Amino acid sequence: MAEQTARGREEVGGCGAAHRAGRISFQGEVFPVTLARLSVTRVSDFQLTAIDGSPMSLAQFAGKVVLVVNVASQCGFTPQYKGLEKLWRTHRDAGLVIVGCPCDQFGHQEPGDEADIAQFCSLTYDVTFPLSAKLEVNGPGAHPLWQWMQTEKPGLLGTTGIKWNFTKFLIGRDGAVAKRFAPNDTPEGIEAAIVRALGTPGGTPIVTPPLGTDAVSE
Repeated sequence: MAEQTARGREEVGGCGAAHRAGRISFQGEVFPVTLARLSVTRVSDFQLTAIDGSPMSLAQFAGKVVLVVNVASQCGFTPQYKGLEKLWRTHRDAGLVIVGCPCDQFGHQEPGDEADIAQFCSLTYDVTFPLSAKLEVNGPGAHPLWQWMQTEKPGLLGTTGIKWNFTKFLIGRDGAVAKRFAPNDTPEGIEAAIVRALGTPGGTPIVTPPLGTDAVSE
């Protein structure tokens, strides 16, 4: 009969999720194995730094639908801020949270510091949804949240790396990544998916139609 022995924990992405390394002994032979995951990573396991420098624990968003976007102030997609803010104001009472993560890894299109970014977003698009401090989304310095989201929902042809500003990850009420959207997927174009996520178990079904339409469709 097989005997399993746990031999420690491996922290994943700095976020508290863990696997167990172990071994199985069978008929005198010992085989190394990886046992079942002890805890399943959820968005609530992560913490960001807010744009004002204060801690932003994502645990506060447990049970909500979260849209995480890498944003930039000098990008051709920057006008999406307007649509994102409209989504936030329309659906936040139903449980939607939008988190913008400024990033300067694509074309040096977010050159300013956090104060510059906050002022730009407020004055130009009247942004009120949460913004993080500047961070990286690709490479060895990528924030663990972004590493996790990329792994959970790879892009086209299975590639995980973020291709450009305004890539979007939709996270369901269960805390798991539900869908990944490309930079050219507009806020208006993804609203139907958000509405469906808001109506999943864990919250009251939502029947709010997309802006300017009479029915939810995709």
